Amino acid sequence: MNSEKYIGLDVHQATVVVAVLDSTGKLIMESILETEAATLLQFFAGLRGTLSVTFEEGTWAAWLYDLLKPHVDQLVVCNPRKNALLKDGNKSDRIDARKLAELLRGNQLKPVYHGETGVRMLRELSRSYLTIVKDLSRVMNRLKAVYRSWAIPCAGRDVYYTRNRAQWLAKLREAGVRRRAERLYEQLDMLRHLRQQARRELLAESRKHAITAKLRQIPYLGPIRSALAVALIQTPHRFRPSANSGHTADWLWRPTSVRNIAWSKVKYGARRRCFPFED
Repeated sequence: MNSEKYIGLDVHQATVVVAVLDSTGKLIMESILETEAATLLQFFAGLRGTLSVTFEEGTWAAWLYDLLKPHVDQLVVCNPRKNALLKDGNKSDRIDARKLAELLRGNQLKPVYHGETGVRMLRELSRSYLTIVKDLSRVMNRLKAVYRSWAIPCAGRDVYYTRNRAQWLAKLREAGVRRRAERLYEQLDMLRHLRQQARRELLAESRKHAITAKLRQIPYLGPIRSALAVALIQTPHRFRPSANSGHTADWLWRPTSVRNIAWSKVKYGARRRCFPFED
């Protein structure tokens, strides 16, 4: 007797809707569980046979993947944008969970990569660094917008320097506008300090991965971009093989070819050497 079970999970903040199909596609169980580790593990501990589980990529995907991976035989985190069947017909949590189980049984899901845990710390530090950089850019743009709104030219970076801050604030005649600019300067100083801390932590963590030293041999790829590349790619083996190289991203891991990946392109009317990750 075939004991395979295909389990679809529709995950939400408070509850998880579960649908269990057998090898013939018959619905044998439906349940609504709390989104808590103990409750989910207790449920899966009560199931017998070969367990194949799927749920959609989302806010809870990384946590749920780590929680369930040791307790099931197959775990697929699927791409919700590729699940066309979920868009057809009626919509409900029970129906979505059942359709996910049916797609898993038919091997019709597009998986999202969740395999590497060795670079998770680097990935989280990369996200932290990039978020702070984006926030810093927003504050700088808002600061310039204050001066432009009062017809004060502020081209270049001089407006951001601490040594010239008093002169720039003196150009704002309105007290309320000047106070707003002062608050933005305080945010700017705080985010610059946080960015330096995040940068140091990111570089320290990246040194634990030997591949970053090889990546830094590539032209226009410095320590920050090397760390971000490792955090993004994680491993070249997750990419589809191609005819030209073993893997799409395998060239990043080849120390013998790092001298040959810079090339020329036209930018601003001049040809220059560049790297594809360059901004």
